[in-house]
Amino acid sequence: MTDTPPDRLSTDPSSPHFDQAALERGIGIRFKGIERRDVEEYDRPAGWIRVALGKKVDRHGRPLTIKLTGEVEAWFERPAAGADEDAAEG
Repeated sequence: MTDTPPDRLSTDPSSPHFDQAALERGIGIRFKGIERRDVEEYDRPAGWIRVALGKKVDRHGRPLTIKLTGEVEAWFERPAAGADEDAAEG
């Protein structure tokens, strides 16, 4: 896995943009210069995030989300599993 997070990522397991390995490393999101912890999905090239709309859910029990547009920055919060071992050896 690289040090660059995917361009698009979702926390919903039914989404085609769901990536368990990336989510386990932790993804930090900065939206319009403010760090956010409530992001459900993001797309860096398109410049948008989806956040939950309070505690409201749809008829399937999934949270209702709202799409916000603006500058999106993403980074991994933890290094890859083999990166710590490589750094110690080098």
